[in-house]
Amino acid sequence: MSLNQLEQLKKVTTVVADTGDFESMKEYKPQDATTNPSLILQAAAKAEYRHLVEKAVSEIKAKGLTGAALTEAIMDRILILFGLEILKIVPGRVSTEVDARLSFDTEGTIAKAKELIAAYAAEGIAKERILIKIASTWEGIKAAEALEKEGIRCNLTLLFSFAQAVACAEAGVQLISPFVGRILDWHKASTGKDYQGDEDPGVISVKAIYNYYKKFGYKTEVMGASFRNTGEITSLAGCDLLTISPGLLAQLQASTEPLTARLTAEEAAASDLEKVSYDEKTFRFLFNEDAMATEKTAQGIRGFAADIVKLEKLIEEIADA
Repeated sequence: MSLNQLEQLKKVTTVVADTGDFESMKEYKPQDATTNPSLILQAAAKAEYRHLVEKAVSEIKAKGLTGAALTEAIMDRILILFGLEILKIVPGRVSTEVDARLSFDTEGTIAKAKELIAAYAAEGIAKERILIKIASTWEGIKAAEALEKEGIRCNLTLLFSFAQAVACAEAGVQLISPFVGRILDWHKASTGKDYQGDEDPGVISVKAIYNYYKKFGYKTEVMGASFRNTGEITSLAGCDLLTISPGLLAQLQASTEPLTARLTAEEAAASDLEKVSYDEKTFRFLFNEDAMATEKTAQGIRGFAADIVKLEKLIEEIADA
């Protein structure tokens, strides 16, 4: 019997579930799972996950905190409770995201990351199973660099440009999440064109990053994210990891079309990419020159921050009930 595309993909790439939904993780059996504020908000609003939110509220309220400190502590507890449930399902790692409102605060990001790692440690979870998710701003990359030196592994998210990828590699971060679908969204909106497979700008971006990392021996893992269709996924088969939503996992599982590795270390070694290095001024200039990356990073941070505010309101309603 022929393997379906999801089974074929798992042979060449580590598959990660891009969801806060536990049942989806159980069904598709990914190695790792990644969440973000939007996914946690969606899950927390569902009846079947309400008990986790209520548990976090009751545990933290018992500590006597009030006001903003109470809300922040409950928020962190919700992230940990979701993470703990996910770690019961996946054999690998879970990504837990730092508050997007800290995206331009290096010290604040470092402090919050350490709080989250300590909270997991208190539950008996080794830090090797946690990836702290941080936006790929200069400040976020510098925070990740410091955290990695202390053995705290990081997932740099909202990554849209080669400059961001180079800076992450030089900072020694564990993993990056280039957003394939959002790159496609921007180009479709700006050109009016549709793009398929290898012509997809998001696919092209991730291939360049993968080839650069492998050619020059960087250990940073590349995890394609934010997919709009299965064509993007199959075009990036062979990438270190791909984080995929339940809807697209289902489509892959339903197809038995042949799938082969499209990204390989051998092809990367043969690429004509040249090694580059950016200081802060060069990074900021190159990032600013990339309209797509500038706009999508800012939009992503605003979106995640807005969903954190919505989640805080949900917490406050439950806490006041």
